[in-house]
Amino acid sequence: MSDAITLGNGQVERAGMPLQLSVVVPTFNERGNVATLVQRLDAALKGIAWEVIFVDDNSPDGTTDAVRDLARTDSRVRCIRRIGRRGLSGACIEGMLASSAPCAAVIDGDLQHDETQLAKMLGLIEQGHADLVIGSRYIDGGSADSFDNKRAGFSKFATVLAQQVLRVSVADPMSGFFMIRRDRFEQLAPQLSTQGFKILLDVVATARGTLRIQEVPYTFGSRLHGESKLDSMVALDFLGLILAKLTNDIVSLRFLLFALVGSIGLVVHFSVLFVGLEAFALPFAEAQGIAAFCAMTSNFLLNNFLTYRDQRLKGLRILQGLILFYLVCSVGLLANVGVAWSVFDNEPVWWIAGAAGALMGVVWNYAMSGLFVWRKR
Repeated sequence: MSDAITLGNGQVERAGMPLQLSVVVPTFNERGNVATLVQRLDAALKGIAWEVIFVDDNSPDGTTDAVRDLARTDSRVRCIRRIGRRGLSGACIEGMLASSAPCAAVIDGDLQHDETQLAKMLGLIEQGHADLVIGSRYIDGGSADSFDNKRAGFSKFATVLAQQVLRVSVADPMSGFFMIRRDRFEQLAPQLSTQGFKILLDVVATARGTLRIQEVPYTFGSRLHGESKLDSMVALDFLGLILAKLTNDIVSLRFLLFALVGSIGLVVHFSVLFVGLEAFALPFAEAQGIAAFCAMTSNFLLNNFLTYRDQRLKGLRILQGLILFYLVCSVGLLANVGVAWSVFDNEPVWWIAGAAGALMGVVWNYAMSGLFVWRKR
């Protein structure tokens, strides 16, 4: 009696065969690649029990519909549709935590990674040679010749910076193509950032040498359909991740971006105050009020565009958010002044008191903004 069963689409699957591999594919506007990628996985993973989990950030092109169409006739295909949140790292984390196999791989949906290496990567983990296997462009046999000069330059700079600053010893820590034991990933997951794009670097840096790592070469291909998940803020995200890891994750990437925006707001405040006093001869109280209003407005707009771009407010919600941000920052200003005055009263050194007040203000504004202005919905 055969233990093989025939699926509705004519595929043959072994009944009761334990699942070996979950392939996680973060997508955005890649409808045209879905069927092709599943076909390529089917060809590359013959004899392996696998599933593929597409994690889609609510693509307007109907990527989720394309995945669900396939899932109706192929039980190996699954879909997670995310609404109200964006970002490659977060999508990868959600996909791997939703996986069922003992090994999970991350591969882009743009067909630029080499799925034929997956069986080799799985073999290295199943045979006990590695906990994490990285598809590398920068070891013998690998190539990133499809990069344009700008992207190649950034990739090489980021690789060197990660290796030197975070003491990461792998050749391609910026790779988006890797496979890891799911149990090891679940141990690291609570410490990983859901923001940004460099999930592999976060995994390696967080593990701090506790993972057995191997790299296999592959050639980075050219995009066929869809759009890049790397936006203009990727460099800032990367630097924020470096700083977060240097502080042992005490300071989050989002908080660093929030503080950076606050520093820009300080420049805006003093610039407007100077112009109000010198160019328009306004009374100090009036100039100070206008400067504070302008700084809070610029902070809100920059935070909406940068710090919370995965939860970006749009339409009428921008006005509602701005009003809430004014209220939050007004209370933060009182906290700033109160702490600064208390510190100065005990230790009359102006810059210490000012720094203490500023720190209190930014912590308050960050906590309350996340709670009320850019709260997850």
